[in-house]
This record gives sequence, structure tokens and C-alpha cells, in this order.
Amino acid sequence: MADRPHGAPAPPTDTTVRSENWDSRDLTGEEQANVLLIDVDMTEAHATGAVFSECTFRGARFNASTFIDTAFLNCAFVRCGFFDATFTGCKFVGSMFDGCTYDLMKVSGGDWSFTGLPGADLRRAAFSDVRLREADLTGARCAGASLRRVDLSGAMLHKADLSGSDLRGSEISSIDPYTVELRNAVIDPLQAVVLATSLGLAVRPDDDPAT
Repeated sequence: MADRPHGAPAPPTDTTVRSENWDSRDLTGEEQANVLLIDVDMTEAHATGAVFSECTFRGARFNASTFIDTAFLNCAFVRCGFFDATFTGCKFVGSMFDGCTYDLMKVSGGDWSFTGLPGADLRRAAFSDVRLREADLTGARCAGASLRRVDLSGAMLHKADLSGSDLRGSEISSIDPYTVELRNAVIDPLQAVVLATSLGLAVRPDDDPAT
């Protein structure tokens, strides 16, 4: 498994749920802590206000599921599928992802700070208005992804591929243009100034004489 961000160990678990069918299950208000969930089918499951704390999901299927204002705190996701899953206003603070798939996953709002997504293939995922502060996106494949108004303050982005991605409105001061692939990425004018400054360029208006 990939290392957890900041060296934090995987959360211990006390109970195990194995191979259960939670297809279309309403998980609203449910609370789970320190549970190991193995091969649980959560296809089209939905929840508002559920809390999963320090749980480990192995081989779980979140396909076409919908979660609103739900918390996955310091959880681990190993070889899970998130095809067409939707997360609105959810918290994934401190959670770790390893070997998962994210095709058509949609994340709107919420807090994903300190998450570990090293090497994640997010090319067909969409994030908007999400906090990803100090997230580990080392080597993440985000070519063509939509990352609109995302707070990437302090994020680890070494060798990440953001080519062709839409970064407009995002906080990108952590991006090092020398170590991150940015070819054809879409940015706004303010972000252009941030990147120019990181390249050591002096940005001045045309009528401002050089000193």
C-alpha cells in the first residue's frame, strides 16, 4: 500500500463486514467507527449526514452512489471503485486512497484536506469548490480533469500531470512548473501571474517602466 500522508499509520479496526450487499441502501445518519469493510457492494447507495471514522474499505464498490454532507474521517480505501459516484459537501480529511478507480467521480464542495491520492488516475474525475489543502497528489494523473475553484494550498504535486486540466479559480501556489506537467492546462489571469512569479518572472503593466 502507498504510504499514508505525513507518515500516519493505517487506522486499526475492531469489527469486519464482509461481502455484504448494500446496493441502493439508505445510509443516512449511519455511524461506523473502526470497521473493516471487505468487498461490500455500495452501488447506488445514498446517504446524508453519515459518519465513517477510521474505517478501512477494501474492494468496496461505490459505483453510482450519492453521498451528501457525509464524513469519511481518516479512512483507508484500497482497490475501491468510485465509478459515477457523487460526493457533495463531504469530508475525507486524513483519508488514504490506494489502487482505486475514479472514472466519472464528481466531488462538489467539502473538505479533502490531508488526503493521500498519490498516483491516482483522476483524468475522468471532476472536483469543484473542494478543499484539498496539504493533500498528497504526488504523481497523480489529472490530464484533462476538471479542478475548478479547488484549494490546493500546501498540496504535494511533485510529478503530477495536470496537462489539459481546467484549473480556473483554484489556489495553485503549491504548483512548481518545473516538476508538474502543465501543458495546455486552462488557467485564469490571476493564476497566470502566480505561475509567472514562480518561474522568477517580474510581472508589470505595459506602462510601468522597468527599474
